[in-house]
Amino acid sequence: MTGPIAVVGLGPAGLDRLSGPAAAVLLDPANTVLVRTMRHPAAEELASLRPVTAADDLYEASEDYDDVYGSIVDRVLEMAAAGPVAYAVPGSAVVGERAVAMLRTAAAAAGVPLRVYAGESFIDAAIEVLGIDPLAGGLQVLDGRDLPEPLLLHLPTLISQVDSGLVLMDVRERLGRLLPDDTPITRLVSLGGAGEVVEESTIMGLRPEHAGDRVTLFLDTYVPGWPGLVQTNHRLRAECPWDREQTHHTLAKHLLEEAYEALDTIEAMPPDAPGGEPDHLAYADMEEELGDLLLQVVFHATLAAEAGAFGVEEVAEAIRRKLVRRHPHVFGEVEAATAAHVLANWETLKQEEKQRLSLLDGVPRSMPALLRSLALQDRAASVGFDWPEIEGVITKVREEMDELLADLTVPDRARHELGDLLFSVVNLARHLAVDPEQALRAAADRFDRRFRSMERSGSLAGLTLEEMDRRWDAAKADEPD
Repeated sequence: MTGPIAVVGLGPAGLDRLSGPAAAVLLDPANTVLVRTMRHPAAEELASLRPVTAADDLYEASEDYDDVYGSIVDRVLEMAAAGPVAYAVPGSAVVGERAVAMLRTAAAAAGVPLRVYAGESFIDAAIEVLGIDPLAGGLQVLDGRDLPEPLLLHLPTLISQVDSGLVLMDVRERLGRLLPDDTPITRLVSLGGAGEVVEESTIMGLRPEHAGDRVTLFLDTYVPGWPGLVQTNHRLRAECPWDREQTHHTLAKHLLEEAYEALDTIEAMPPDAPGGEPDHLAYADMEEELGDLLLQVVFHATLAAEAGAFGVEEVAEAIRRKLVRRHPHVFGEVEAATAAHVLANWETLKQEEKQRLSLLDGVPRSMPALLRSLALQDRAASVGFDWPEIEGVITKVREEMDELLADLTVPDRARHELGDLLFSVVNLARHLAVDPEQALRAAADRFDRRFRSMERSGSLAGLTLEEMDRRWDAAKADEPD
């Protein structure tokens, strides 16, 4: 006879917290009992009452948890081939027990009957001892071994499976990125049992020795991070006189200013960033400016929500869906072996979505001229309208320069030919894989530094051009290569 299999949750403490049917299954001599681990009060108590097999040896023999869970499933099915089996796990059988989910699937595929006696979870015990109502205030439960990214702490939070010092230190580090070191946190140990501990600490007060098999952390603080930014902006809109007066148009200039300030911090980074050794001071500047820019996005979304148009979550979801649609090589069956293929697919899908008449539709006329020129050229190049080799671009630049020199005395023609020359230079930058806007900004920065250096050597008033040239050459020579 094969099976059946009973999966029993042992609850948070001793056998006295089990339901009558669950206890009866474990004590039935007809059932072979396998416990996931003996490191649990109910498992130890059960072993004192009847023969019990443990799966602790599988943890010692396996490289990772996936291997452990697979080995447990195999062992349960092997035992079930000889008769009825009760597989017992700490806490609830349906909370944080991946092996149980895998066992359900495997038993169904093998045609082995399986019944689950869920049992009391650490969540139930925590709610009881903390005196919280998850329906009234919300509650999220996270796995300390696999904290999500982003880590949202917008609800009271239980962090479970803090079973090693390494896990605890990782949890402390992740929390410390968002919250002050002295943020209160509650450590829950062996809930429901004789050795129950409920103690208050702080994030930085956590130590590796505070970890353990039955340790859970509880955090209920102000809302930080992304949800906190959105909530704070809503409150300022309601209570701050300046925020109340703003409109989309009054905020527009701030959006542009913050974008340029963020760009300044990006250009201060090494060219290969994030490769190489990180410059933490430069990243700190970038973090601040990206936050200022993000606020502008949130503020405009707040105003749109007031108009009944959309909220910030809809903005985020809309761009998420767009990313999925425009990356069929990742989320679908399309092949894209190179970055060029990805860009070509992107532009094709974009044109189809927006039903544009031209590939060039959607490039804003209000963009800075260098950036608009680059965008137009990139669009055209995506369908092959481009010089195949850089030599053709260089020839075109020279041709446009000659045409400009021929028309220097005709203002309208000179302006026209100068524009053509600049447009061709942008094309040369594109073929060199150089951002023309950044290249020109860098050149302006160099001029700024050198001219200031000339001024520091004394007043420029009254100097001849030759004398100023000598100061310029000296300033240039002082700069590092």
